[in-house]
Amino acid sequence: MSVTHPKFKAAAVQAAPVFLDLDKTVDKSIALIEEAAANGASLIAFPETFIPGYPFFIWLDSPVWGMQFIQRYHDNSLVYGSPQADRIAKAAKDNNIMVVMGHSEKQGGSLYMGQWIIGADGNTIAMRRKLKPTHVERTVFGEGDGSDLSVFETPLGRVGALCCWEHLQPLSKYAMYAQNEQVHIASWPSFSLYRGGAYALGPQVNNAATQIYAVEGGCFAIAPCAVVSKEMVDMMCTDDMKKQLLLQGGGFATIYAPDGQLMHAPLPETEEGLVYADLDLGMISLAKAAADPAGHYSRPDVTRLVLDKTPGDRVVLKQRSGSEMTRTGADAPAAAAATRSDILSLVKDGSEEAA
Repeated sequence: MSVTHPKFKAAAVQAAPVFLDLDKTVDKSIALIEEAAANGASLIAFPETFIPGYPFFIWLDSPVWGMQFIQRYHDNSLVYGSPQADRIAKAAKDNNIMVVMGHSEKQGGSLYMGQWIIGADGNTIAMRRKLKPTHVERTVFGEGDGSDLSVFETPLGRVGALCCWEHLQPLSKYAMYAQNEQVHIASWPSFSLYRGGAYALGPQVNNAATQIYAVEGGCFAIAPCAVVSKEMVDMMCTDDMKKQLLLQGGGFATIYAPDGQLMHAPLPETEEGLVYADLDLGMISLAKAAADPAGHYSRPDVTRLVLDKTPGDRVVLKQRSGSEMTRTGADAPAAAAATRSDILSLVKDGSEEAA
């Protein structure tokens, strides 16, 4: 029997947003989508919160000082179903390319660190949120839930995504590996914060996290990484200390093979552009023949992971008829089970049960 494995070109974005400008960053995103498609890419991945840019101001001074940016950040975050979101989906369809957009997602009065996976037909595959924002990110963003640790079947293989230091969460990573992930999107902000003062925030550690993810998971890891522009420095770095804390540049976009090798020549950290790699999913079986952490290389009799994918809906609307209100005794457990089933049915479209 002959099996054909997907083979395609992928692109990772290394670019700066038009900071705090939703419409102009959407314009720039569409231009990058068009460029990637014109160069033969079937998938393009964007950095963490590329729209409207990563909120570096939360790391530069007190919360009170940072409040000057908050209203504008909210106003320029992406709302699903908005004209700006529709433009991105249309660009994916018009260019026949899968898009994984990193963005600040606005829902009601709250923001979330979103990754929107859009198929080449313009239809949504997944809308995930970062499970736990890191450190001071929690002053701006809310949390995701168990449904956000999912891998999705697509024409390009089984695709999943995580943000930034989610790649330092061993249990979250294992949950993804266990779902037979083949193409992983690792979205990062710029690595230009606290340069020389916080080694763990720099490119050496974080690129290593992506590389190890590829080897551990036996998958391709596509890691877009943003650039801090001069305009961003001028806007947020209002004194000499802040100019030391946030440097221009910091772009380190990478794409790794399942054996951990870097698949392209890197761009200089201050240069904007796209990095490309040709992916052959047939390589995965070779990598996993040596070590499949959720398969033959596991010891489930010793260690196991419990993954709860129940959505964290803030409001669950239920209505009871008069007869249901009076159920007692033997009928009560059946009614409770039915309610539980109704809640579980709310899992986002496209999410799958963990292997």
